[in-house]
Amino acid sequence: MNPNLHSSPEHEFEAQLGLPEKLPKGESILWQGAPDFKAVALRVFHMRALVIYFGILLAYRLFSGIYDGDAFASLAMSMVWMSVLSAMCLGLVAYFAYLISSTTLYTLTDRRIVMRIGIVLGMTFNLPLSKIQSAGLNVGKNGIGDIPLKLDVQTKIAVFHLWPHAKPGAWANPEPMLRCIPDSQRVASLLSDAWSEVNQVELAEQTMRSAKSDTLLYPEVQVSRTSGLNGEIKAA
Repeated sequence: MNPNLHSSPEHEFEAQLGLPEKLPKGESILWQGAPDFKAVALRVFHMRALVIYFGILLAYRLFSGIYDGDAFASLAMSMVWMSVLSAMCLGLVAYFAYLISSTTLYTLTDRRIVMRIGIVLGMTFNLPLSKIQSAGLNVGKNGIGDIPLKLDVQTKIAVFHLWPHAKPGAWANPEPMLRCIPDSQRVASLLSDAWSEVNQVELAEQTMRSAKSDTLLYPEVQVSRTSGLNGEIKAA
């Protein structure tokens, strides 16, 4: 997947592709990617179930019309209209899935995960690896999978800001999720290595500072409309 496909006009003022500002010196990008369109359509919007649903409606109309003795012309016209409306509904769902996959860009660096999401109102969530407690991996066909991220207890992002980039069912404590990404096992491995390295450093720093002071090690996590890559979780 070529991230340049997601360098659309509405993102032309980004300081760096997928980021609200350039990364600090010494920080490097490990991976950039976006949701797979087909996987979003099938897993997020359950396209197969919708096709079956509209197919059942069409079959019911056909057999009920035959059973009731409807005129052929009337039945045919009804079937045509139902087919057109069904196709329009499926097309709108597919187009929405395309918009989600084409406007989303996930970035993994050796210090953070940045999620650029949103179709009409774009938002950028900066998730430092030091604020992530754990991550999971759900792999589907062709290696396309989801990586949910469990944040620390002090951090909460409204699920309505994240959807569909949130773990399904986690309403009380929403978990951001890298959704339907290709080669998810490799991305999970990169994330695991980066997280381990960052949190070993953070643990050493916390041990040293706790010995000197009883003050908080980190400032409270903020969620604001301002951009920034200063180590806090923010929505830019």
